[in-house]
Amino acid sequence: MKSTMQDIPLTLTALLRRGELFPRSEVVTCEGETSRRATFPEVAARIPRLAAALRELGVQPEDRVGTLCWNHQEHLEAYFAIPCMGAVLHTLNLRLPPQQLAQIVNHAEDRVIIVDASLAPLLAAIRPHIPSVQHVVVVGDGDVSGLGDVHRYEDLVQAAPATFDWPNIDERSAASMCYTTGTTGDPKGVAYSHRSIYLHSFAVWATFHITDVERVLTIVPMFHVNAWGVPYAAWMVGADLLLPARHMQPDALCAFMEREKPTFTGGVPTIFTAILAYAQANGRDVSYLKRAVGGGSAVPASLITAYREKLGIELIQAWGMTETSPIGTIALPPKGTSPGDEMQFRSKTGRPVPGVDLRIVDDSGAEVAHDGVAVGEIEVRGPWITGSYYKTDAPEKFHNGWLRTGDVGNIDALGYVQITDRSKDVIKSGGEWISSVELENLLMGHPSIADAAVVGVPDERWQERPLAAVVLKQGDSATPDDLREFLQDKVARWWLPERWAFVSELPKTSVGKQDKKLIRAMYAEGKIEVVQLAAAQRS
Repeated sequence: MKSTMQDIPLTLTALLRRGELFPRSEVVTCEGETSRRATFPEVAARIPRLAAALRELGVQPEDRVGTLCWNHQEHLEAYFAIPCMGAVLHTLNLRLPPQQLAQIVNHAEDRVIIVDASLAPLLAAIRPHIPSVQHVVVVGDGDVSGLGDVHRYEDLVQAAPATFDWPNIDERSAASMCYTTGTTGDPKGVAYSHRSIYLHSFAVWATFHITDVERVLTIVPMFHVNAWGVPYAAWMVGADLLLPARHMQPDALCAFMEREKPTFTGGVPTIFTAILAYAQANGRDVSYLKRAVGGGSAVPASLITAYREKLGIELIQAWGMTETSPIGTIALPPKGTSPGDEMQFRSKTGRPVPGVDLRIVDDSGAEVAHDGVAVGEIEVRGPWITGSYYKTDAPEKFHNGWLRTGDVGNIDALGYVQITDRSKDVIKSGGEWISSVELENLLMGHPSIADAAVVGVPDERWQERPLAAVVLKQGDSATPDDLREFLQDKVARWWLPERWAFVSELPKTSVGKQDKKLIRAMYAEGKIEVVQLAAAQRS
């Protein structure tokens, strides 16, 4: 028996039309000390003009259009115009090295690139090496030497027709694409469908409880996994969008926040740590921010506590990947949890959001118990989880319809996940596992530590031992013995690192994660000064 329900395609065109329903909602772009504003209907009126302009440049259905842009109104317009005209939005990571950026453009075969004038030198450096790109469209004013003939974004939009005949789109066709950061090999392309983005937008809306009374600050770059899907969800429900553009430093962000008063935001722990330090040191008022979601890497329990106690902000941990669109889990305590017990749930990786199936498997591929103890690799599946990579065979990343995440962890009886490591980062010392993530989170609780990374390094006796690389807060001091003493009643004695490195900063990937591959390479090449204590004793 079939249902009687209408079969309406789930496309971004349907989401686009939602924006016209919110005349009081606005898109605000930071321009340093001032803000540029437009209402949702004003932005919605420009989107068909952009689509018409791109069609005039020869963009056809399924063509890829790259964006090399900060978070701003024009980027939001491209978020809708490109996929709704049947083409594919390809957000380019502006923090990638030129060689890798060119590789991605060529692999996707981008036909047009929309670039900020401030980023023109980055594109100019690879312009001779990206033959598929036929047109460059520049947002804003500035020197565009090295790009050849260019089109000015605003000129194109103003000259284009006010209407566009939006095509009927198959909901399973590609709407946008993003490449993984390539920390363990060449970047891989993930193509999101209209259907997957539509469903993911509803998941973001429900998971983060975004409504039209919210003012949403998108700190997460729009070039990274569609800014976690937040722009689409905010547009869908009429929440104000506050876009910081290139003003991503803590002082500029705090000034923008004071001026525009966001109620919700999301970002990586690194930026939240910097905002906390700057706001406290300079007396900046960010109290109107009620909720923030942290992801990209584990959010230390100490940071969650500091945001609550010092700023009055609920900092919530979430987890996902480029391959998961990215929302996978969120760490909120279950109903009935006492205030004193909340942190044991908030500090976990979280519970899968509705729509995401998650399991852990052992080395043989067999599912293991959800008892909070058994450890295995995390696998996921769902309507916004990728089932393959674009033009890249990677059978090792998929297992009987499940995506292998490369994360290692456990699941308890309530479905809460705790990632203990990436499979490539887990430390196996003398046949026993040591969690680098847990050590990092504990070290971040020390009052003198600003940042910490733990990696496994070779050891003659134990095969591998942990190396702890730490960044001390300005003006603070600590010794390896101080830090080992701080850890000794929190972990097994043999977990305690005997190798310590004190560095001015830790290398990060293009999306703000710790670059552990580079840390291990620097150690192997003798580029990190290491203090080595007596070998750990087994208890």
